[in-house]
Amino acid sequence: MLNRPLTLPSPPQRGGERNENQETETRMTPITVNGRSYNWPTAPLVVICCDGSEPAYMEIAMEQGLMPNLRAIIAKGENRRGLSVIPSFTNPNNLSIVTGRPPAVHGICGNYLIDPATGQETMMNDPKWLRAPTIFEAFQKAGAKIAMVTAKDKLRLLLGKGLVFDGTAVAFSSEKADKVTLKDNGIADACSLVGMPVPDVYSAELSEFVFAAGVRLLRQMKPDLMYLSTTDYVQHKYAPGSEGANRFYAMMDKYLGQLDAEGAIIVIVADHGMKDKHLANGEPDVLYLQDVLDAKFGAGKTKVILPITDPYVVHHGALGSFATVYAYGPEVKEIMAVIVAQGGIDAVLDKAEGCARYELPEDRMGDVIVVSGGPRGSRVLGTSRDKHDLSGLNEPLRSHGGLTEQEIPVIANRKFKDAPATLRNFDAFALGCNHIVEN
Repeated sequence: MLNRPLTLPSPPQRGGERNENQETETRMTPITVNGRSYNWPTAPLVVICCDGSEPAYMEIAMEQGLMPNLRAIIAKGENRRGLSVIPSFTNPNNLSIVTGRPPAVHGICGNYLIDPATGQETMMNDPKWLRAPTIFEAFQKAGAKIAMVTAKDKLRLLLGKGLVFDGTAVAFSSEKADKVTLKDNGIADACSLVGMPVPDVYSAELSEFVFAAGVRLLRQMKPDLMYLSTTDYVQHKYAPGSEGANRFYAMMDKYLGQLDAEGAIIVIVADHGMKDKHLANGEPDVLYLQDVLDAKFGAGKTKVILPITDPYVVHHGALGSFATVYAYGPEVKEIMAVIVAQGGIDAVLDKAEGCARYELPEDRMGDVIVVSGGPRGSRVLGTSRDKHDLSGLNEPLRSHGGLTEQEIPVIANRKFKDAPATLRNFDAFALGCNHIVEN
């Protein structure tokens, strides 16, 4: 099963010595997208977004001898720290990584918003919300081969926007791997490629499928750029150093060794970190912000939006450390004063200041931006108590969204040269293309 050839459509015919020379010349020309230039990588470039991977996860696993391949990768490469974008949620950061720019440029500022055109609350999973081309699209237009595998299908359409499935691109999710087609995904049989059935969406195997697919695609397709994006199910459930977390990172290490052995340039980042968000008794440390504002101003006078909201809320109950508030009557300064008085809040900013500080699109945010955390970093934000189903939380809450989840790992199997002093996760492709010292 694992040796079955990759089924792809025939790539476009480039034919002839003249086209080969043109291709060589093309690969000497940097690709410019969203105001940044990218050199062609000197080897297949694999960028891994390990969802929710607080730096401590890999550090502790290495200390316990569970990630020998990662230790070897770091020994010849880099182990640095970087910053995610705020809100430190999945969609804004994945799209920042693949566009090389913050949400103010690409427009994806959460998983959920009020549509400025309709006033209706809606998910932000449709590619129509993406305002900037991806690095993948720009490289494919210049003749590159692209491979992209995500854990959840909610990201696949956004990340794959602009790709043409003509034999030079593959894009699919673990979640829907049994439903791939050549027309929509560039591959006919993802499960046979990987040698695994479709995993449960709430499982570590959903991420393992991503890594296994990456190894197979690298060997058979030999893409120029590859992006592997996992799910944070494990990180929501298990703290760094726990048995469940260590089991996940030992699994990841096996695939890192295989990717490294194939000669790929590997850059590992995360979309955000993950922290405990509960009280000493294990109960979630929640400020139900809509309840507070309704008590002060009356029902319907404000609207709290939680951008963490998505179809997969079992492991976090739609509770995170970032919210935006729409004002329908009360003065913005009054709303801000009420929120500040609640405690456990790291930032309360009006729209202009908040969007400038966190590089967010003003037309897709409310009148007030709220980031919670507090002295222990544990405070999360809810809307109304009766709107959150926490029955699926079988362990004390771990979540993200705020400043305390902004620090992420930046790891590579090559040394960096002339890299920025302050790294962002959306520098990942620039690091792999422009700042690599060959071993």
